[in-house]
Amino acid sequence: MSTCVELVIILTISTNAKNKIFDLLISKMNGKIDNYSRETTSAPFHDRLLGKGVYDQFSYVQSLNTTLGMSIWEQIAVIICKDAGGYAERQYHLQGTVNSSTDNFIRNYMNELKNNRVRSDKLFEIEEIRKMAGPGALDYSNSVVDLFLSFGDREEYIDITSVKPNKKEFQAMKEKLLYWTAMRLGVKSDADVMTRLAMPYNPYDPEPYSRWTDGGLYDLSNGEILVGREFWDHVGQGNVYDDLLDIFSKAGELVRKNLGKGGY
Repeated sequence: MSTCVELVIILTISTNAKNKIFDLLISKMNGKIDNYSRETTSAPFHDRLLGKGVYDQFSYVQSLNTTLGMSIWEQIAVIICKDAGGYAERQYHLQGTVNSSTDNFIRNYMNELKNNRVRSDKLFEIEEIRKMAGPGALDYSNSVVDLFLSFGDREEYIDITSVKPNKKEFQAMKEKLLYWTAMRLGVKSDADVMTRLAMPYNPYDPEPYSRWTDGGLYDLSNGEILVGREFWDHVGQGNVYDDLLDIFSKAGELVRKNLGKGGY
């Protein structure tokens, strides 16, 4: 997947930021190890089919996946963005309302996208919404942004999602990005706004990510979806993805030692 996201400064992650991410990972994982107990105390069919020890391990790994899938990506992104000289905030409460003209445009446009009558054009969407956005009667309920980034005047509102959303989820997230654009431009009409969808890794690597992305719902050429390396390198404004993998490897060595002591 190619995007026109430009990396302004070629950076790697500083030692200070690496240490912060490492400490965050160790704290999260050790906390999970120390406090873990199998939620399902009785699974007679699974225990007999797999063996209780194997099923316990599977249950624990699933619990770790939940931990990684919640807030940790946001926290890591904030550390990396600030390390690159940007501003970042997680769980950002976007202010603003949506007027009826903008609401009608978004609803009609989404209908066109879903029925493959148009293909997404991110710059067109932003400028059309800019023309009509303003205070209105609609309070959009889904106004908490997973990750807010700012580099200079550019404001980015990013929804971090799981790596395999279904088609309806993909459509709902697209609609959310349009409403976020409307909310911000309704408050500040000349704001330099970009809304994006991000995934922390590509489950199909080394093949390109292609789940529901080829139907024209998102503007891939303008970086509306950032996956894996694209996302992390953009957040860090440089070549940070390999550094991040290395931090996870080093943290994993320590976590596995604790697991070997019977921590779970």
